[in-house]
Amino acid sequence: MSMSSLLRQFSIRLRMIGAIVMVLTLLLTLGSVGLYGMNSMRKQSDDILQRSVNDSTELTSLVHALGDMRRLEKDMIVNYEKPDNVKALRQRWEQARDEVLKFGKALQRGADTGPLSRLPAVLADYDAKAKPVLQQLEAGAYDNAAVADRMLTGAKDLATEADKLVMDYQAILLRDSHQLQETAAKTQGNVLTVFVIVLIASAVVVVPLTLLNMYSICKPLAEAEELASAIAKGDLTNDDRPIEGKDEASHLLHSLQLMQKALQDLVGQLRTSADHIRTASVEIASGNQDLSGRTEQTASNLQQAASSMVQLTGTVKQTADSARTANQLASSASSAAAKGGEVVSQVVATMDEINVSSKRIGDIIGVIDGIAFQTNILALNAAVEAARAGEQGRGFAVVAGEVRSLAQRSAGAAREIKTLIGASVERVETGSKLVQEAGESMTDIVSSVQRVTDIIGEITAAASEQSDGIGQVNQSVVELDQMTQQNAALVEESAAAAESLRDQAEQLAQAVGRFKVTGGVDLSASISKPRRNTSPTASGIAAKPRTNGTTALASSGPVKPAAAAMARPVGAAPAAARPAAGKPVASPSEGDWETF
Repeated sequence: MSMSSLLRQFSIRLRMIGAIVMVLTLLLTLGSVGLYGMNSMRKQSDDILQRSVNDSTELTSLVHALGDMRRLEKDMIVNYEKPDNVKALRQRWEQARDEVLKFGKALQRGADTGPLSRLPAVLADYDAKAKPVLQQLEAGAYDNAAVADRMLTGAKDLATEADKLVMDYQAILLRDSHQLQETAAKTQGNVLTVFVIVLIASAVVVVPLTLLNMYSICKPLAEAEELASAIAKGDLTNDDRPIEGKDEASHLLHSLQLMQKALQDLVGQLRTSADHIRTASVEIASGNQDLSGRTEQTASNLQQAASSMVQLTGTVKQTADSARTANQLASSASSAAAKGGEVVSQVVATMDEINVSSKRIGDIIGVIDGIAFQTNILALNAAVEAARAGEQGRGFAVVAGEVRSLAQRSAGAAREIKTLIGASVERVETGSKLVQEAGESMTDIVSSVQRVTDIIGEITAAASEQSDGIGQVNQSVVELDQMTQQNAALVEESAAAAESLRDQAEQLAQAVGRFKVTGGVDLSASISKPRRNTSPTASGIAAKPRTNGTTALASSGPVKPAAAAMARPVGAAPAAARPAAGKPVASPSEGDWETF
């Protein structure tokens, strides 16, 4: 048994859970290694920081304290003549010495103190040798600094030895720090090596298992897809393949094989249903043939009705044209009446102007009367002046000038009166002409009204023709109704056959498409098709004439019902239509379908 077959003995769910558990285990291993390395490096780093930083700080303080002690020692020698200063410096020196002892003890807490183990003894010897000299300096017993310095030579040697011990310990600390760093680097390298080894081992284990698992899943799915595609294309000839494994893909493949077998059984049932459908189809085809003939007759009647409708349409159009003409004439009559009204208005206006001119003539006549009166007075005055003046005729001359002026005004008024009178005469003549035109317009109106009456008569005649056409259409509709009733009876018979066909079609509809079953049998080849109709009875049926009747009805005038009746074939009975290509004919046992 191959590894793939072995894996297919387990479900896909179990395999996926196993893969997840394996990956989680490897991740846990990698995490543990990394965590261990991180803890180790953190611990070493803490040790380095604790020892290096703390020891370095305390060592630095120790070095500073030793330096302060040596410096104060020199300061006391320099101030040998000042006992008070020496005393203060000695106190500070003792403080520095105590700090040296304190930091020295602090540095001795480790297991490997090295040179610092001798530091307390050296400092004790240094203190023992330095105290007597410092006491003498404090008491002012020395007269020379060189003497005091010479007396402290032994103590200085011990202080130098203490410095050397501190430097040696500092070298030891530096060496230990380097060793800790090297150890941390080795630990980091070891952790990285283990991490890489575990990672490589994980890849070596996981990748092949993953690929194998994918193959064990994808292969049966591909087989299932191939089988489903063949079924979708109608190919049911695939042989049964042995199914290995117990996983979900194997179950799917097994279900598809069961579906293929069920489809083969279903396709085997199509032949019986197809035979029933063939018989019902032949019966329905025969009935439809008869129905087609009657439909032909119905179409002929409908064509006659259409011809009548064409005639009726022409008559209606003529009626509409007449109505439009009547409308235009009515509009003309309205315009003529409006024109007459305008002429009358102009006559009225002319008469008003004549009236105004007459009034103005009266005013001018009044002026002329006034001028005449003044002329009489001036003439009287002229006479009086002439009588008085005698030779002096100046006044007479003035009066004569006025008389002359009045005479001129009278002449102008007379001319204006003459002009106005002439204009009045002209306006009167114009008014006469307008009145004449108004009479003519009224004559036109009467003529238009007469024409409207004639048009209305034409409309009446057209309406009569329309009535005749409608009667012809009604007759055709009656015949169409009879044919429709016969078709209804045929449809009932067709419905019975269609019901039988529907029952069989419901069974056949469940097997959709064409399928290839084992042995290469094609269902479509086993279904017997209806024969083409070659019956001389059906083919000999002639259709009714169409074009001639339509043309005659369309080209002639209004067709009377009698003429329309003569246009149809005499004694024509409903006949079967011409058989269409490919339509079945009824078998001898199915002759009842030919007539009702």
